Amino acid sequence: MRKITVGNFRLDKTERDYIEEIMDSNWISEGKFVRRFEEEWAKYIGTKFSVVTNSGTSALIAAIFAVKHKYGIKDGSKVLTTPLTYNATVNAIVHNRLEPAFADIRMDNYCIDADKMAEFFEKNPDTKLTVPVHLMGFTADMDSINAMAKKYGCRVIEDAAESNGSVYKGKMAGSLSDASIFSFYVSHNIQAGELGAINTSDREIMELVKRIKVNGEMIDDESRAEGNCELRFKHDLIGYNFKAMEFQAAFALAQIKKAGLILKKRQENVRVLNDGLRKYDHILQLPEHSGNYSYLAYPLLIKKPQAISRKKLTVELEKRGIQTRPLFHCIPTRQPAYMHMKKQYERKLPNAEYASDNGFYIGVHQFLSGEDVDYVVKSFREVLPK
Repeated sequence: MRKITVGNFRLDKTERDYIEEIMDSNWISEGKFVRRFEEEWAKYIGTKFSVVTNSGTSALIAAIFAVKHKYGIKDGSKVLTTPLTYNATVNAIVHNRLEPAFADIRMDNYCIDADKMAEFFEKNPDTKLTVPVHLMGFTADMDSINAMAKKYGCRVIEDAAESNGSVYKGKMAGSLSDASIFSFYVSHNIQAGELGAINTSDREIMELVKRIKVNGEMIDDESRAEGNCELRFKHDLIGYNFKAMEFQAAFALAQIKKAGLILKKRQENVRVLNDGLRKYDHILQLPEHSGNYSYLAYPLLIKKPQAISRKKLTVELEKRGIQTRPLFHCIPTRQPAYMHMKKQYERKLPNAEYASDNGFYIGVHQFLSGEDVDYVVKSFREVLPK
């Protein structure tokens, strides 16, 4: 039976050559490949700086830590974000001793609704940080978000973990705020297994992140390069060990050169799937097809659960070898770890709750063949009501 996975990973010659170079160097912790990737990723996104971490989650924690430290955001302060996202977004807020707060999503792109954000800011004008998420490759309304942030003196961190290469009004997602984070998890568009990055054009935030990721060590890159280790093992911040390894950076570096081809292939797969499933758009909400989006996956929303439930549809797809994943679970009302927030938010985030109950996604990655995509369309047609 054909297998259609949510993600896939294959090494090409460049990646294999890089790995051999690392092995021959006898240096596997952060080194020249990490530095090269940071330089290239900053150029690609359009920011002055990029700092690599060992995962996207670590990048989130470090970015929030740095912005909180720079701007003196107090423990317990509210951080406005979306309720429909991977758990890491909210976990990173909590790990920084801040309080997550939520505004509902837009149904067309699953990103936080700027109008609902405005309502939140009117009631909570002292909010000093917001973390919009560019979900599944779609982009949040950054013009409106930045305008609100300026009005209320609020800082903005883009969670672009799922949107490597997406474009918002001519600019890369991740270049539109105080800082942004990316993930290069194996199912993402640039795949390193476990790797993250923080991008910013703010030198102070960059320097803070670099120190946070080495347990808050006081020494800076310039002193280290000059061999001045007087500050080595002195720590004035309580940081973490978020350093990466050369291998993951090498994987990611090799793929920057292929990023355009990866995006086009994923976009083409979305187009073909949309064309094949258009007759079912009264039952399924299909994702918008656009050359601006770097699709993490192919998200679908069941518009008529009475016609077919998500459980029935996904079970039948899985029987046919097509992996499915729920469109996350609405953070404050669905996650066991955040059940203490259930009463506060239940039935107040109707769009997010509906997407949580009725949304799912399948793979659209660059390794799918034309025959694979045709098989997916055929499988849906076998399962969906006529």
